[in-house]
Amino acid sequence: MAERAALEELVRLQGERVRGLKQQKASSEQIEEEVAKLLKLKAQLGPDEGKQKFVLKTPKGTRDYSPRQMAVREKVFNVIISCFKRHGAEVIDTPVFELKDFDIAGQFDPMIPDAECLKIMCEILSSLQIGDFLVKVNDRRILDGMFAICGVPDSKFRTICSSVDKLDKVSWEEVKNEMVGEKGLAPEVADHIGDYVQQHGGVSLVEQLLQDPKLSQNKQALEGLGDLKLLFEYLTLFGIADKISFDLSLARGLDYYTGVIYEAVLLQTPVQPGEEPLGVGSVAAGGRYDGLVGMFDPKGRKVPCVGLSIGVERIFSIVEQRLEALEEKVRTTETQVLVASAQKRLLEERLKLVSELWDAGIKAELLYKKNPKLLNQLQYCEEAGIPLVAIIGEQELKDGVIKLRSVASREEVDVRREDLVEEIKRRTSQPLCVC
Repeated sequence: MAERAALEELVRLQGERVRGLKQQKASSEQIEEEVAKLLKLKAQLGPDEGKQKFVLKTPKGTRDYSPRQMAVREKVFNVIISCFKRHGAEVIDTPVFELKDFDIAGQFDPMIPDAECLKIMCEILSSLQIGDFLVKVNDRRILDGMFAICGVPDSKFRTICSSVDKLDKVSWEEVKNEMVGEKGLAPEVADHIGDYVQQHGGVSLVEQLLQDPKLSQNKQALEGLGDLKLLFEYLTLFGIADKISFDLSLARGLDYYTGVIYEAVLLQTPVQPGEEPLGVGSVAAGGRYDGLVGMFDPKGRKVPCVGLSIGVERIFSIVEQRLEALEEKVRTTETQVLVASAQKRLLEERLKLVSELWDAGIKAELLYKKNPKLLNQLQYCEEAGIPLVAIIGEQELKDGVIKLRSVASREEVDVRREDLVEEIKRRTSQPLCVC
């Protein structure tokens, strides 16, 4: 055993030497010589030990998805994509490893695109039925104006902003301690900030701050508050004002935002009556960034932009957990009909019929066994959620009909072969659901 262990160690060291020479781009003659030594050492281990072992691993940062998970992902993507397209979006794709972006074509009244983004966000989250949610809004101009009147030095705006953004996760006292203890802000300045950032509400809060003797005197803050008031008017017209909260603690740490910012959070049901629902995590976010695109324009033209990001991975997890908790079945195919046989030796007839259905645009399949039992075929339909079974038997072939069976009701009816496609289309005209 000791000799074998020593030999295995020599193989390992020689392998590392070969890899090192390749990385150093040594001469081919030198590499070939060392490879020959490696093969000779491996040969001494015996034929079985010299075989290469393969370990399949997913690349770092990626994962495999089962058919069930892919069905959930497809459902979520379909909801998101159809919602964007309903609002006139055009799809683009960029050569990076990320979700596709959507370009929303529309007017350039400053607040209309922001209001529409918020409407899209609410439509998507409502359609996915993942629980109650709230959309927080603020404006970077209001934040900057607030910091200015509170006495925050210009050089500390962004670092203090990042502290404020933690208020959805930690208490104000913890945020204040970070501002004062770690970032050197004066305690009285932090207290002044606290008076503002702990406020949240609707359009009434906007109007209240417009009357604030200090904040209303700051040009940036005044512009932001004016736009937010207009935004709430549009949100009321869109019927979603009750889902939106003006939250002065929302900061969104990205520097490129120039105006309205927003973030959707799922709400946790209150434990006691009268308690406010708690936010349990962000699932979507976005905002206005009028200065970003112009940086890449040779002429430096200003391009007004709004952006919306959906937290699809978090949503996938939530949907999967909900389905598991409810013990709901998830369809992993969209098969409309299974072509089945009632007797043996009907494989050719099944193949002919399934081909006819495919050519007619019907989503069909058959079991790949030569002579499957009818009961097994019917059980497969129930397990896979296939709604219809087209059954071929010797008598049906003589009569020129196909027995069409509803899996849910177990009702059967004979349909003339030439009418089968239209009958299947009629019965499956309702959109298919994956759950």
